[in-house]
Amino acid sequence: MKRLLLIVMFSLCALSSAQASGCRGKVINPLTDVCWSCMFPIKLGSITLSSGANKDPETDANALCMCVSGANITVGLNMSFWEPLRTAEVVRTPYCFPSLGGLDLNVGLRAPAHGRTPNKSASSQRSSFYQVHWYFTPWLFVLEALLDSNCLEQSAWDLAYMTELDPLWDDPVTTFFLNPDASLFANPAAAAACAADCAAATAGLPISELYWCAGCHGGIFPLTGWVGAHVHFPQASSLLVARFTMKLHRQGLQWAAYGEKGQCGPYLEPIMDKRVYRTQMMYPARTTGKQDGRCCYPMGASSALWYSGKTWASGGEDAAYLIFRKRDCCQGSGVTPS
Repeated sequence: MKRLLLIVMFSLCALSSAQASGCRGKVINPLTDVCWSCMFPIKLGSITLSSGANKDPETDANALCMCVSGANITVGLNMSFWEPLRTAEVVRTPYCFPSLGGLDLNVGLRAPAHGRTPNKSASSQRSSFYQVHWYFTPWLFVLEALLDSNCLEQSAWDLAYMTELDPLWDDPVTTFFLNPDASLFANPAAAAACAADCAAATAGLPISELYWCAGCHGGIFPLTGWVGAHVHFPQASSLLVARFTMKLHRQGLQWAAYGEKGQCGPYLEPIMDKRVYRTQMMYPARTTGKQDGRCCYPMGASSALWYSGKTWASGGEDAAYLIFRKRDCCQGSGVTPS
């Protein structure tokens, strides 16, 4: 709780200067703004302790597990749950941080601001650009909600990444070196396949094999802040959250932690598996009220399920999403080898 109080005090101290700069926002309160049912289902071994309306992908994690680290051996049962781990902000104004109460942290370096093409004849022909901020928000660990468990990511709350300082974020040509496989999917057949991913993500879980698709939101590639087909802001911001998560996987900054490989700790995964992520909007309007039994959705699920009333002029055109990641972990006790 001490960590949480420090976050709140820091944000409140900066609130007055933030409002003077024109940047708007709200301090995120994990107690009221997080949909905690998104953690479910929780499984221990082959037993489901609690379930919900959210679909849970099957993994190759073993019910009985063992982890070896040097001379330390852990034997136990697989614990599976969804951990609220990261927060992604999608903003129009560079260096504006809505989830910190509208804090303006302009460091003096020029960065491109939001832009949108004026063509209103067809939404599929409109494009837009946004900046993204990435926070470490392991709320279960910060709030000390679960004690005596090594399954939680034990890191502090932190602002980890700002695209304003990333020269690749607004340059589709240079970022090709980060996603050369984008050239394989720049064709009508690959784009048409995303319709199947859209339907699957909306009905339950996205199709991991179609990794170049962000379901109903558009294409994952290129890994930049440009949205080629801007329909509305919830759709565009959801696309950029999925795209930025893939970008960090490619850069080795976001790791996977599911399946047999993840039972003993996170591991590198250059191609993100969309099935192990869920997102929940926390700003400008928190989606804690359940619709169809859910308040968070897989990456690529249609935003028509929840987008109504989630954006407005003057203060409602930036967004913050909480990202849940599926975790398989070997929960047990240590064994001392003789």
